[in-house]
Amino acid sequence: MSNKEIAETLNETAALMEIAGMDGFRIRSYRNAAVVIESLTETMEEVIRDDHRDVTKIKGIGKGIASALTELVARGSFARRDELLEKYPPTALELLKIPGLGPKSIALLYDACRVSTIDALEQLCRDGKLRTLPRMGEKLEQKILRGIENYKRSAGRFLLDSVDNVATELVAYLSEVDGVDRITPAGSLRRGKETIGDLDLLVTGPHASAALDHFVKFEDVREVLGHGETKASARIGAAGLQVDVRAVESSSYGAAMMYFTGSKEHNVAIRDRAVRMGLRLNEYGLFRTADEELVASATEEEIYQKLGLPWIPPELRENTGEIEAALAGSLPRLLEPADIHCDVHMHTHETDGHHSIAEMAEAAVKRGYSHIAITDHSKALAMANGLDEQRLLDQIEEVRQVSEQFENLTILSGCEVDVLQDGRMDIDDEVLAQLDVVIASVHSYMNMEASEMTDRLLQVVENPHVGILGHPTGRLLLRREPYPYDFERVVAAAGRRGISMEINASPSRLDLDALHLRLAQAKGVKFVISTDAHHVRHLDNMKYGVSMARRGWLESNDVLNTLPLEEFREAVRRG
Repeated sequence: MSNKEIAETLNETAALMEIAGMDGFRIRSYRNAAVVIESLTETMEEVIRDDHRDVTKIKGIGKGIASALTELVARGSFARRDELLEKYPPTALELLKIPGLGPKSIALLYDACRVSTIDALEQLCRDGKLRTLPRMGEKLEQKILRGIENYKRSAGRFLLDSVDNVATELVAYLSEVDGVDRITPAGSLRRGKETIGDLDLLVTGPHASAALDHFVKFEDVREVLGHGETKASARIGAAGLQVDVRAVESSSYGAAMMYFTGSKEHNVAIRDRAVRMGLRLNEYGLFRTADEELVASATEEEIYQKLGLPWIPPELRENTGEIEAALAGSLPRLLEPADIHCDVHMHTHETDGHHSIAEMAEAAVKRGYSHIAITDHSKALAMANGLDEQRLLDQIEEVRQVSEQFENLTILSGCEVDVLQDGRMDIDDEVLAQLDVVIASVHSYMNMEASEMTDRLLQVVENPHVGILGHPTGRLLLRREPYPYDFERVVAAAGRRGISMEINASPSRLDLDALHLRLAQAKGVKFVISTDAHHVRHLDNMKYGVSMARRGWLESNDVLNTLPLEEFREAVRRG
């Protein structure tokens, strides 16, 4: 079994344990082990099979988990998982993806009605029977129906990082073929879309067709959908991501990249422009309509230039004004990954993270950062072992001591403070005043009416210590819709008060999205890109936050991570 498959099995078991109402500490131990295993550079199966290795020496793997892993590698399952699957079918896990349903509700649904599938749940709601169960009512019934509708609409889509990881693996694998010059991801992955339906890879070189033969032999191919001389398609992994690999002539590489990058709406607009100029554009090149003479094809830059346009970055290609801006010479100079000097939203093992302050700092140094902020959860988030005032004060002192150990990195003290139901902060003002960075985030009571949520967030904006609004719409991609509120009213207030908004780079959030970024930027709001890291490897997710910023047309002066330390500190500290 691969590390990813082992981690998925542990996470599945943890979810079943939640449904069964088992001890929260044990559930966290399974989830923590899954994170550790997925981040290992060596194969967990080989470690377990090595009689000279003690699995419990790996940080985060205790005796109980080690025993389960040994059994899992030996026979593909283990006792606790088997027991849970006897009680609850694996389809019950899918119900956790529906907003409004928690583990206790799912257990009740199964025990009372034997409901364990999305379709059965939908029928129960449509029959008006959900409201008859304890702690459930008509309002929840309607919310669940909306959640099911959204879930079905997003089915078959994948998070950006999972597709990016598959692309990275495949590029390395296909590079083994001699006579291949370039292997390039296209499609919505190249545009940095938050969720992706399928993966397109373009291959050039004298033996590009041989790469297609190699592709269908990839170890994670579950089903070959087609295999010809210029294209091969297959489903990859247990989730069945469709990957299309195309062999492209080097002479038409630019045209193919434009065509397969999209978006459809951008391509239609560009082709319409070509037609008005007496030209025809397709995946093979730009041609003069009158005599079919090739005008351009080798590079995107050349094709755009022949159409009277500067090259348009892929992240902007959504037909939302980028062509008009290109014609006017007003395309933004988009933020670049090299512009980022810091990451200021991360968690340690003091709450629900996996590493110490020093370990997070060391990882930041490796990424070339000049400063970071430690922002563990506050006490309202009990499941995450959130900090109360005294523990937070102790951590402020620890941050100062650890920071002194690093010559080229400054560690700022901070906190991700829960926004309470009435809009107050979860930490007393006198303690907030001692922090360098205060991120205010909503983690509870997300079912408020839009007017109530708006008032709640407006109160947050008025707090003199809050510098950043964390993951400002609360969405969880493919799992939870944003909570409703008057976004324009809140960002206008944030702009007036000098509060920045977070671009949460966690692939499950990517919050804010492109539309919200452009709305907020128009109101004068500045942004902070943060990884919300709970593990050192999560710091690598910064690239997804930068991608979202680029999709939102942001330049370096819109993003506070580009500032030197003292300027950054001044920009986010208001107390």
